[in-house]
Amino acid sequence: MSNATPFAALSRRQALAGALGVGISVEFLGRKAFAAADGAMETRKLVVVICRGGMDGLSVSPPVGDPNYAALRGAIALPGFGQPGGALKLDDTFGLHPALASVHKLALKGEARIAPALASPDRARSHFEAQDVMENGATAAYGTDSGWLNRALQVMGPGKVKAISVGATAPLILRGGIEAASWSPGPGAGRDPRLPSILQDLYANDPMLSRALASGLATEAMAKVANADATAALIGADDMSSAAGPAGAPAPAMTAPGQSMAANSDGQAVQAALRQGLPAARKLGATLAGFMIQPGGPQVAAVSIDGFDTHANQGSSQGQLATRLTYLDAALDGLAEGMGPAWRDTAVVVVTEFGRTARINGTAGTDHGTASTALLLGGALKPGGIVGDWPTLAQGKLFEDRDTAPTVDMRGLFKGLLVAQYGLDRRALDTVVFPDSAAVAPTMGVIA
Repeated sequence: MSNATPFAALSRRQALAGALGVGISVEFLGRKAFAAADGAMETRKLVVVICRGGMDGLSVSPPVGDPNYAALRGAIALPGFGQPGGALKLDDTFGLHPALASVHKLALKGEARIAPALASPDRARSHFEAQDVMENGATAAYGTDSGWLNRALQVMGPGKVKAISVGATAPLILRGGIEAASWSPGPGAGRDPRLPSILQDLYANDPMLSRALASGLATEAMAKVANADATAALIGADDMSSAAGPAGAPAPAMTAPGQSMAANSDGQAVQAALRQGLPAARKLGATLAGFMIQPGGPQVAAVSIDGFDTHANQGSSQGQLATRLTYLDAALDGLAEGMGPAWRDTAVVVVTEFGRTARINGTAGTDHGTASTALLLGGALKPGGIVGDWPTLAQGKLFEDRDTAPTVDMRGLFKGLLVAQYGLDRRALDTVVFPDSAAVAPTMGVIA
């Protein structure tokens, strides 16, 4: 079944703010865009968010209008539109999890869409293999030791791009021939201020080390600016919210889960986690934007978020998964706010290695599945309905009688974004970026 009902009218809004929760690493890739006749390519931004663990697409974008949804999901089914804790309506079939309130606001403005049946070519349902395929862009696990995003940057022009990894290690998606600088968030307290000068003298006669040091110092300088810009942006957003009164208060999904869960055995712990984690997550999202909007800053970013493997006690509108989605929502919200006017040229794609079973399991969770939901956000998006076809959850339509059946190959979605944002050639996409993928056409019509 194909659903083309628009989520919102054609319009753009200056974005909201967001942040990430526990278990996060962030990697940025900077590039000099292809020359375009009108110079527009130089402003294009792309952010890839990887939700590791197998994010449950049937909870991220619950198809509450599908007649088989409630029976398959049992206690973890999201209530219908307009009900307490219910799905946030996108169209007659789909909604968003109530923890994704900021994403829903973007959807109502035409700046967020869903691809509800997306999958990689992998069918093994193994975290290690599925993540490898998702990031290497090949048809099978361990098919290449470089990432498709790094190879895309090579195609754009070797030696003409800057790459930066934020976090302890770079993920496979950005490993490859493009050398990446790195930055690990931290206070930097206690370091001797003379250290950079000492190292510059020490490495003066070593081309490799001196170049690496120069890159690191430049990255650190950029991080200071990005962090300061993020702080200013968030203070400004909070001031606007306070001045607005009730209408500008935090979205219910940011506050209600912690309050209403207080009666549960783990309610106080969840409340504390939300209080401590969300501001830092918001700040991190805004800092990512601060990197990307600086002159000469990165245009492409890759973000990893852990914690989506929900075999037991997954929860419905509240619980384990809702907490992770609240962090994700805050991250995306903050990123959008921090991008400012650059949001109009930004595309964000949120993906996971596989979805989860359509049926609830015996421990009130879900097991490894196949297709899941991808979130698409940004001012660069073309407003519209779902991306791809919805296979339904009807008897006989489930993949291997257990999972949401895939209708969109994630390589096609990635190809479409790279074509629309950066003008990559189809042949290079089919042979270099995503090897042996000529049969997978780019998914077009996502970017305006």
